[in-house]
Amino acid sequence: MNAVEVLRFALRGLSANKMRSALTMLGILIGVAAVILLVAIGEGSSRQIQQNIQRLGANSLTITPSTSGGGGGPGGGFARAFGGGDRGQAGRQNSGPRTQAKDLTVEDARALADPANAPSVKSVSPVVTAQSQTATYEGASHAISQLVGTYPSYFEASNKPVAKGAYFYNDDVLAARKVVVIGQTVADDLFGTVDPLGKQITVSGVPFTVVGVLKEAGSSGFQDADDVAIAPLPAVQQSLTGFGPLGQILVQAKSAEAVDAAQTEVTEVLNQRHGITGSASADYRILNQATLQETVSAATGTFTVLLGAVAAISLLVGGIGITNIMLVTVTERTREIGIRKAIGAPKGAILGQFLAEATMLSLVGGLLGVLIAVVGAQFTIAGVQPVIVPTSIVLALGVSVAIGLFFGSYPANRAAGLRPIEALRFE
Repeated sequence: MNAVEVLRFALRGLSANKMRSALTMLGILIGVAAVILLVAIGEGSSRQIQQNIQRLGANSLTITPSTSGGGGGPGGGFARAFGGGDRGQAGRQNSGPRTQAKDLTVEDARALADPANAPSVKSVSPVVTAQSQTATYEGASHAISQLVGTYPSYFEASNKPVAKGAYFYNDDVLAARKVVVIGQTVADDLFGTVDPLGKQITVSGVPFTVVGVLKEAGSSGFQDADDVAIAPLPAVQQSLTGFGPLGQILVQAKSAEAVDAAQTEVTEVLNQRHGITGSASADYRILNQATLQETVSAATGTFTVLLGAVAAISLLVGGIGITNIMLVTVTERTREIGIRKAIGAPKGAILGQFLAEATMLSLVGGLLGVLIAVVGAQFTIAGVQPVIVPTSIVLALGVSVAIGLFFGSYPANRAAGLRPIEALRFE
């Protein structure tokens, strides 16, 4: 008996009880679909997190205060940054042992931007943030989630390109001009279909001229990344936040490979300026985007594997179902097996037929599971857009076929091992 005849007998055997075959395939279908979809959800989550991290750039360092003394408030003195202020007093504050935590200031940013101090650093952007500022334009109003005061280098360091218009320049910072670059959400809510460029909006009673609109970034979890406005640091300080400590300093390394060197240089500069020596704890934190990205990748990879492993249990259950159904099938068809063996059917033909039936059940169920998983991945699940991983399809389908062979082997061997005389006597 050749392979074609074996498959023909297998198909006839499966079609003899369509409902039983369909229920058996359902177990495999659920298992395969679950594996592919859960791995797709894990991959989608991983990519979503990676995209959120990459918004700050892979070669960026974010410096924030780590104690109440470091503060999280508005920015440090603009006058001091450009030659004003009491530098002698600043020098005295930085000398001697550290008695209390120091704030992040624009002077810190200036020191970090000095190539002699940090040759691996490309740019430094001091940042202050004013939360929930109400902007208005001709009767329309919008509560801006985040109003950022900073330098022009911030746009590149934070990976915020401008889609329309332009960002502000160093001259705008020096002159403390009230110009602003807004996110897409702010533009839509305030202007609708009107071109916002050159228009004047009022932010908490202060007029700002729109010079650019950021490229749409999309939402990040519960935060809308497009609900933002970015203006020159001194303009925000003078009008909205006052001259206090910086909320953060964004440092851009010259390349992704230079991030670790830049972090070392930044640490040395800040330790010296803040009087941190020996085992004293730093009054600031440095968030390395590249390191964070690697850590998140490893964590989400483990999470994806765990999801796949949990889903694989349903495949195992489906395999057990195949064994049970095939044992019932062998019992019901004992007389048929006896007749076939009595007229000369070899053991291999009987074995091949039942193995083929089990394999076809798992293969068809697996293919249907793949189809359902691919369709299901087109929808957002729990706030995550699943991303199908091709290897998960191959693996799940291969495992389903292997399960059919493995769990179908015992019933097939049992059928092939029946003695013709005993099979013919079976009632």
